[in-house]
Amino acid sequence: MDDTSRYPALSPLARQAGFLGVLPFVAALAGVLSGSTELRLLAERLALGWGAAILAFVAAVHWGLALAGRWRWSLGVVISSTLPSLIGALAVVLGGSRGTALLLVGFGFFWLHEHRRHGEELPPDYLQLRRVLSLTVCILLALITIGLGESS
Repeated sequence: MDDTSRYPALSPLARQAGFLGVLPFVAALAGVLSGSTELRLLAERLALGWGAAILAFVAAVHWGLALAGRWRWSLGVVISSTLPSLIGALAVVLGGSRGTALLLVGFGFFWLHEHRRHGEELPPDYLQLRRVLSLTVCILLALITIGLGESS
C-alpha cells in the first residue's frame, strides 16, 4: 500500500486554514517595515504572540496523536510535543529580535525533527503543507527579526 492510499487526502479547508495562519506574520512584517514606532511595537507583539501560539499548535499535533493512541507514549514524544511551547513562551519573555530569532530556530528545528523522526508516520499531504508553511514562517520571521534588529 502506498502513502497516498494509506491516508485520506488533506481537506482543502485545512490547507486554507494553514495558509490563513501565515497572515498575522505578514501583518507583523508590514508593521515592522512601516516606520511607525507604534506599529513596530504592535508588530513585535503580534509576531511573538502569534508565533508562540502557532509553534505550540504544531507541536500539539504530536501530543494529540499520542493521546489518540496512534503513537506510543515515549520520552521523545513528550519532549517534542511540549518543548516548542516552552520555546514560544521564552521567546515572548525575551521579546524583540531575540524573541523572534528564537521562534525562527524553534520552527526550523521542529520542522526538521518532524520530518526526520516522524516522516514515515505522518501523511504526505500533511508533511508537504507543513514544509511549505514552515519555510514561509521561517522566512517571514527572519525578515521580522532583521527589521526589529535595525530598530535596536
